[in-house]
Amino acid sequence: MFFEGFEEWERELATGVRLHGRSGGEGPAVVLLHGHPRAHTTWHRVAPVLAAAGFTVICPDLRGYGRSAKPEPDADHEVYADRAMAADVVALAQVLGHDGFAVVGHDRGQGVAYRCALDHPGHVRALGVLDGVPMAEAVERADARFATEWWHWFFFAGSPHAERVITADPDAWYGLDPAKEEAMGAESFAYVSAALHDPATVRAMLEDYRAGLSVDAAHDRADRERGHRIACPTLVAWSVHDDMEHLYGDPAEIWRDWVDAPVETARIDSGHHMAEENPDQLAGVLADFLARHL
Repeated sequence: MFFEGFEEWERELATGVRLHGRSGGEGPAVVLLHGHPRAHTTWHRVAPVLAAAGFTVICPDLRGYGRSAKPEPDADHEVYADRAMAADVVALAQVLGHDGFAVVGHDRGQGVAYRCALDHPGHVRALGVLDGVPMAEAVERADARFATEWWHWFFFAGSPHAERVITADPDAWYGLDPAKEEAMGAESFAYVSAALHDPATVRAMLEDYRAGLSVDAAHDRADRERGHRIACPTLVAWSVHDDMEHLYGDPAEIWRDWVDAPVETARIDSGHHMAEENPDQLAGVLADFLARHL
């Protein structure tokens, strides 16, 4: 069953934002953060396994995504910065009764996850980053190859036409077809598809990318310059059949410059959307890591 045993909720937070999501299980808390263009439902094959393993599992839609609130953007992109989203995560965990928690993020969600660890070290007990490197590192390594293969970053962040192009045919843009539905699962596909047909969601996701190439990278550089590093145990995992190794070699070597605690690694036998493509391996890796650090 879809998220069997989980409660679906909406919570108004002290940050002024309303988040939608699900939670279930008992035990130490772990927050799972999705990437683009997904929503919390991407975890539907992983979250119940972690709950059964003895964790309270919290799966929110990030601000701007899914059914969460979509505040008006600002000129400096601070509203959709990872720092703002990380504050949402901490506030949500506290509203749900958890002052300390682990946080695991995939793709855009990993940016929010490591920002939680940097900005709120008193709350984050363990960190998992999936398919990503710190934004400052990605920006500084961007070359013609990266710009060609990851062109969507620059289209989303820089083109004045991006919103109009995407909203003109969301099904075509996001590949919302029967094959995608089968891969995601019918319930998750329907949930995500509905959100992607909302122009406010598209606008918010573009703002996420605009923040990434501006304020998020600036926040990273400021932390690096002052020697502020991640203090908690950290798992770095990536999809073998995506392009992380092609772009960065061993991504964990990049992360070790940002983390004072031990860095563990895992290579997931999947394409980019690992929670959908290989949930069994991912859930096993996460459960083992969390059991040792929570």
